[in-house]
Amino acid sequence: MSEKKVSGKTKNAGARIDKSVEYTSVGEVSGPLIVVENVSGVAYGEVVKIKTSAGEERLGQVLEAGESRAVVQVFEGTRGLDTKGTSVRFTGETMKIGVSEEALGRVFDGTGRAIDGGPEIIPDERREINGEPINPSARQYPRDFIETGISTIDGQNTLVRGQKLPIFSGSGLPHNDLATQIARQAKTKGQAEEFAVVFCAMGITAEEANFFIKDFERTGALERAVLFLNLANDPAIERIITPRMALTTAEYLAFDRGMHVLVILTDMTNYCEALREIAAAREEVPGRRGYPGYMYTDLSSIYERAGRIEGREGSITQMPILTMPDDDITHPIPDLTGYITEGQIVLSRELHRKDIYPPVDVLPCLSRLMKQGIGKGRTREDHDAVSNQLYAAYAEGCDLRDLVAVVGEEALTERDRAFLKFADLFEGRFIKQGHDEDRSIERTLEIGWELLSTIPISELKKIDDKYISKYHPSKAKAEQPAQPHETAPPKAEGEKDSPHETAVAPKKDDGRKKTDSGKKTDSGKKTDSGKKTEPAVKGR
Repeated sequence: MSEKKVSGKTKNAGARIDKSVEYTSVGEVSGPLIVVENVSGVAYGEVVKIKTSAGEERLGQVLEAGESRAVVQVFEGTRGLDTKGTSVRFTGETMKIGVSEEALGRVFDGTGRAIDGGPEIIPDERREINGEPINPSARQYPRDFIETGISTIDGQNTLVRGQKLPIFSGSGLPHNDLATQIARQAKTKGQAEEFAVVFCAMGITAEEANFFIKDFERTGALERAVLFLNLANDPAIERIITPRMALTTAEYLAFDRGMHVLVILTDMTNYCEALREIAAAREEVPGRRGYPGYMYTDLSSIYERAGRIEGREGSITQMPILTMPDDDITHPIPDLTGYITEGQIVLSRELHRKDIYPPVDVLPCLSRLMKQGIGKGRTREDHDAVSNQLYAAYAEGCDLRDLVAVVGEEALTERDRAFLKFADLFEGRFIKQGHDEDRSIERTLEIGWELLSTIPISELKKIDDKYISKYHPSKAKAEQPAQPHETAPPKAEGEKDSPHETAVAPKKDDGRKKTDSGKKTDSGKKTDSGKKTEPAVKGR
């Protein structure tokens, strides 16, 4: 069925188009879109090859297919296209990418072309970039701990394999530094399984792209990573396919090669801006703040590609990063992302001003799958209790800061001053760490216990006594047995026992003594009988 160019219309309009047919009936060029008239047999999502009047070839995809009209989004932009010298050829295929294990250690642009100077990859197969949805009944519940080496994530908002945990940042905050640190330090604890990182950047500057590449090369993380980089000067429409290409590669490495893959997507705000640009070009009815009403569905088609499948060795874990416009967490992008994903890590501008890195604001952060990925046999038995106690103590310290601004620190009790000091120590020792500091979960919990030792043990109400006696820094001193020579001094001659003397003067070891029941009580506090006792005083 060989046919020539004829004002775009084929002779047998009812048949499926031949791939050799070129349409010259471009009726309109609007933003990133072109409208092709007098077409037939065109399918939604079909790949289109567009040739400019200068002979340059570009890729596009069908966004809307009618009986005789097709709307095509052009990935390389519509600059230089016109309605006279432009020709369009429909390929009859959807957008695909070649996948292979050889992609590890390589750098690609937003459309999947290698840009690191290396040879073209010989793919094992070509796969559609939209992927296939995971059957809900085949999903395996995420339970295995991923160690990132960052205390605020590992200790307070634990990431588990198969989870999707976004980072909510703001313009000017060091989310790129945090992304590269997570990418090079992430690992599965205590297991020798293969671990890979797929790093997808959308709308970044050339300077940021060079930073990512050099950092991965410097630390050796590039050997186990695949990079997809869409630059700010690349067409915005290209950002629609970049995360889908990255996720298709991740699915191949995870479910076909049995690797545990961490996918980092930055910046999802740029992706959503591209969605809004397309919606405006199509003259669609806008939703909140001009974003399309289907943005929730579109984002879910990306985020829901994370997970584990029963009977398969690998897993896909996602950490999308987005910048909140005006630091507004109620903005449609973070708002919808929070509905789809399983928690959030929030970066704080206030902590950043204090020169604290990473500036993670622990209080609004959440990991909904944390409980299943921690505890005995996964991290440590006291992890959950320590995390809850650190959160509660820090929250109280932050509340006291507001109170101090009103009444002054002199009006606080000793207890309140201890919590106020704890909040400062928590930010300076637990949250703050070096850009290359890789803390183990044991070290994170150890720092947590050191900080909790600065507040009275009686305030550790969220931690079981058995964990306090085992892990509290003062446990060794508190449990030290009394030496034979440490006996109570004899009473002075003529001194009689008083019926009110139910307590013995404290020893000089730690100021504590054991009652008949074996519980330790402070001198001058309540005993098991509930009566308040007083220290023994001479002459009474």
